[in-house]
Amino acid sequence: MKLRSKFFWLFLCIIAFSSMAQIPLVRDGKPHSRIIVDPSDSIDMQAAILMQDFVKQISNAELPIITDSRQIKKGDILLGNFQLPIQGLDPTKLTEDGFYLSTKGGYIRIAKGKGKGTIYGIVTLLEDYFGVRYYAANTAVFKPDKNLTLAENITRIDNPSFRYRQTQAYSTKDPIYKMWHRLEEPSEVFADHLWVHTFDRILPSKEFGKSHPEYYALINGEHRPGWASQWCLTNPEVFDIVAHRVDSIFKANPDKNMISISQNDGHDTYCTCENCTTINQYEGSLSGSIIHFLNKLAARFPDKEFSTLAYMYSVAPPKHVKPLSNVNIMLCNIECTREVTLPENEIGQKFVSDMEGWAKITDNIFVWDYGIDFDNYLSPFPNFHVLQPNMKLFKDNKTTMHFSQIAGSKGGDFSELRSYVVSQLMWDTSLNSDSLVVEFLEGYYGKPASPYLYEYIKLRQGALIGSNIPLKLYDTPVSHKTGMLNQPMLTIYKNLLEKAEQVSKDDPTFYKRVKEAHLPIQYSELEIAHTNKINNPRELESKLNFFRQRAHELNVTDLNEQSSKINDYCDLYKERYLTNRDNNLALGAKVSYITTPNAPYNHLPERTLTDGILGAAAPSEEWIGWQGQDGEFVIDLGETKSIQTIHFDFLQRLGSWAILPKSVTSYTSVDNTNFTEMGRKDIPEDRDIKAKFVNVEIQSKEKVEARYVKIKIENIGLCPSWHLAVGHPAWFLIDEVFIY
Repeated sequence: MKLRSKFFWLFLCIIAFSSMAQIPLVRDGKPHSRIIVDPSDSIDMQAAILMQDFVKQISNAELPIITDSRQIKKGDILLGNFQLPIQGLDPTKLTEDGFYLSTKGGYIRIAKGKGKGTIYGIVTLLEDYFGVRYYAANTAVFKPDKNLTLAENITRIDNPSFRYRQTQAYSTKDPIYKMWHRLEEPSEVFADHLWVHTFDRILPSKEFGKSHPEYYALINGEHRPGWASQWCLTNPEVFDIVAHRVDSIFKANPDKNMISISQNDGHDTYCTCENCTTINQYEGSLSGSIIHFLNKLAARFPDKEFSTLAYMYSVAPPKHVKPLSNVNIMLCNIECTREVTLPENEIGQKFVSDMEGWAKITDNIFVWDYGIDFDNYLSPFPNFHVLQPNMKLFKDNKTTMHFSQIAGSKGGDFSELRSYVVSQLMWDTSLNSDSLVVEFLEGYYGKPASPYLYEYIKLRQGALIGSNIPLKLYDTPVSHKTGMLNQPMLTIYKNLLEKAEQVSKDDPTFYKRVKEAHLPIQYSELEIAHTNKINNPRELESKLNFFRQRAHELNVTDLNEQSSKINDYCDLYKERYLTNRDNNLALGAKVSYITTPNAPYNHLPERTLTDGILGAAAPSEEWIGWQGQDGEFVIDLGETKSIQTIHFDFLQRLGSWAILPKSVTSYTSVDNTNFTEMGRKDIPEDRDIKAKFVNVEIQSKEKVEARYVKIKIENIGLCPSWHLAVGHPAWFLIDEVFIY
């Protein structure tokens, strides 16, 4: 009887559902509804066109757009607020970009708060009720249907978790994708594109540096103008000039109400003059002088909003001063790692504490979060498990604006998936990220391949957490070669990806996407291979050629933030790692140091310079380095040999403060006591921001008999004015010495 009763109630529910009033939009491929919109509202018109376009794609029926609100009739789609008030709707419940969606009374209504609510209401309508998905640029997915209806019982208010949502995805070049995923760009909000690192744009060191060095930071006892140097924030002339320029910028951009007055992208390049130091010491944070300066500006322009960075040295909040309500704190967690959530690691805990401190003194917080390997877009970056809890943490601490900077380049590690999950969570931080991953994998890669890809994602995640190796923003596969990218795990990943490729072959679109998901593991194999002795160069060259060919086939070109190209990488890899150098007389030679290398670039120093293994473009254990001092060491060849040429392999990597040395000099000896100069090479300055290997050669006119070779490398001293660490001790890095 109980079973029969259940079927009876199920039958009643089906009858009730089928008899529920429906509003037809399209019947048998013919339009049965119209879109009513105020033509003077550009946002509402965009929403109308978006709805019209997708209904036509789905059903082949074109809903007419009517701009005369006096012609409203049952079944119409009413966009915007011209038809307000709406019974039962409190407009104050709609926040910026929020919307009200209702089908009550036979009308389809979408009303908005401030912003683009009508557009996002249409997107929600298409997604939740007509099953449309927009997974990547120009990649809309839906089932064709000649009949489109909506039940006459829908009522919902949807407000975003953050009023401003920005991410980094190549797909945002497609305006529909950007609109669909409810994303914004700084140019839409910030006057004159001034949104971060603006000090040098507003007060250019090239314009004022020579005549007024006192406008810029006092670093190591000297005012040091430069594009990465900060302002002397207590200099009254600086404030007057900046206030005047800000006024001019707003007058030239009357449609904008917000500007960023924020520190340059420099490393500890803040001012240490007496006045700035006094404020910062009183406030207990280097943000103190920044907030005092911003508050003066905010008071001068009370109807404008001023955003400033809490970044690197200025992340901690001040103890006494509070930002005025029109001062926006852009809080950045660039130093945090991503293998676990922010509260679960030591660096993240410090950031959370600082964020909570800011939340106690302001309601106007913009969090800049990172989910990117700046150095290696193609390196596996398993951080999906931290996205939702971190984002919820931001919202719980009064964050109202959010930029999630992710590896959004084509071919990057699950680039499209990461972009999709992040944009969904920025709208609603309560969503289940794992469910989003599963749904995307099935829709974008196809159901046959999705289980293999899901298992691959989960295995990487577990291996990363189990390895206790941090996931950094400037990382390399080499960092994880004993962890999530150890050889057994690489084999498992490859098997899963090959299975995903195999089951996708019948669908060219899915097959192509799965092959693209395979690239990061192929790249990781290449990067890890050259850190060990290469026993089979032909096999490795074959893998290199396959990687190049597949990347070309998939139109994947960029490797990192500097836009290094895969073709160039493959050419350099072949030349650098697959060239036979067995005639190197220094191979395996013992190295003794006259000046000790500095940590962390002092791994196995007695053999790193002569082990025959060349380092990667990212600093790793293969590099030996000195900071702010010269390097000097002796190579023992074991016996007296005839030598004529010495090659030195240096790394230029400005972001790591690794700058080419000033000079290198070599000396030779047969007894390790009496040395004769063999040659000296002055090294020209190189300001190229791209990481590069630089080979320096010293060659004598004639062969020299020697057992001991002493090398002295002259450091440039302090980073120059054009460098991001102006005024601080520079590094130089060397990974190998070749003697012929």
